[in-house]
Amino acid sequence: MIEQKINEFFGDAESTGFGTGWWSGILSAFFGFLSFGAVLCLHFPQLLSSPELRTHYPMHTMRLLIQCLIVGALLFGVISSILRKKKVLALTGLSLATAATLLGGSSVPINQTLRDGPAIGLDWFLLDMFLMALIYVPLERLWPQYPEQGTFRNQWVLDVVYFMSTHLPIQVLSFMVLLPATLATKYLGIPVLQHSIARLPWVLQFFLAIVVADVAEYFIHLALHKVPFLWRFHAVHHSSKALDWIAGSRSHFVDDTLVRGFILVPMMFGFSQAIIFAYLIFVTLHATWTHCNFRLSAKWLEKF
Repeated sequence: MIEQKINEFFGDAESTGFGTGWWSGILSAFFGFLSFGAVLCLHFPQLLSSPELRTHYPMHTMRLLIQCLIVGALLFGVISSILRKKKVLALTGLSLATAATLLGGSSVPINQTLRDGPAIGLDWFLLDMFLMALIYVPLERLWPQYPEQGTFRNQWVLDVVYFMSTHLPIQVLSFMVLLPATLATKYLGIPVLQHSIARLPWVLQFFLAIVVADVAEYFIHLALHKVPFLWRFHAVHHSSKALDWIAGSRSHFVDDTLVRGFILVPMMFGFSQAIIFAYLIFVTLHATWTHCNFRLSAKWLEKF
């Protein structure tokens, strides 16, 4: 019902090809949404930004990115409003970008002293959606496995909701996953093994972490398929009728917590936080890759 209403509100009978103002309208609305959300994070960093990430942001670069998103939303909004009869997408992007500008844009100062504590994690949601869309949407449009499947195919709104549900409660998920992993590292870790791994070169540690985590994930994934109680949660992930970059986000919170918990098993073996962080980036890109609507011949990659 919600998806139908959204499609009716933003959609029309006009062509969606290049030069029709449709893609410029989409980009305007998308950039406007990202820039408005980012400015809100600058205004309310304690509430909206993730403590795990906020200390690592290169703020000069992030502010430049926010400014570029605002300018992009305004520019594409003007183009779309000129080319397209229905102006809803263009007006959405223009309105959000204007609101972001009126709220201070990229120059909003952060005067408050930030501390660890519960946060919504809007910054992580916005950043991950931007990067994933930037990487995978062009690939799916240029080399689609299923050309008839559009970017905004059936149930795309549902998958966006799942994408939000696995990103916004990052604090809750981090607590549920990292606390048991930290305790396991403390009480079940083998000091000799941990010290041996810590002395390995960074690259070797990284590939070894992938192997260890992959073995752990294999067994939890097997249990999710074989144990009826667990399958009830995992079945949500397999309910999608189409595969693309955002379909992989469709998963139950319990399923997501279990899988993420088991792939952090390498923490018990003494891998550094930098290795764990690099692995999490890798596994996010890899998981999205395995679900995306992409047909370019890369069979050798499927072995990984």
